[in-house]
Amino acid sequence: MINKTSTQYKEVIATCQELFVKKTRDYGTAWRVLRLPSITDQIYIKAQRIRSIQEKGQQKVEDSVRDEFIGIVNYCVIALIQMKLETSSEMELTAEQVAPLYHDTVEETYQLHQNKNHDYGEAWREMRISSITDIILMKLLRVKQIEDNEGKTIISEGVKGNYQDMINYAVFCLIKLNE
Repeated sequence: MINKTSTQYKEVIATCQELFVKKTRDYGTAWRVLRLPSITDQIYIKAQRIRSIQEKGQQKVEDSVRDEFIGIVNYCVIALIQMKLETSSEMELTAEQVAPLYHDTVEETYQLHQNKNHDYGEAWREMRISSITDIILMKLLRVKQIEDNEGKTIISEGVKGNYQDMINYAVFCLIKLNE
């Protein structure tokens, strides 16, 4: 089962990365202007919309829940890239510059997934998408609190680990939606 998960995970990430690179070609890296709290709020909007659709059982805007989960993955990647580029003032990056940054970010997150998936025995497969959505929202509230505390934590992991967890949870939802 773990090999199946690895394949599915990589397929989902490939879809997310392809969309990300295409949007970079269309829009450039306008997202470089965003501060981390703004990115967190953008992810929050997407997760809250998913939850609202799950609770109401219908939607009035065409963007699918699947697309929102892809958006969560990609905005989390943006946040992690922004953290890496924190000291860089360069605003515009080419798609060729962004692609390896994206790849390195998701590769590190994939390794975290592999370690956690080993320890937890693929428990996520038994979870409901609505529960995973709630966990993503909880992680977002944690990140917002850390941001409000100027990044200081006493015992908790920082924002990086939370963004990586949100990527992994969103990937799990995309895998479940594809099955």
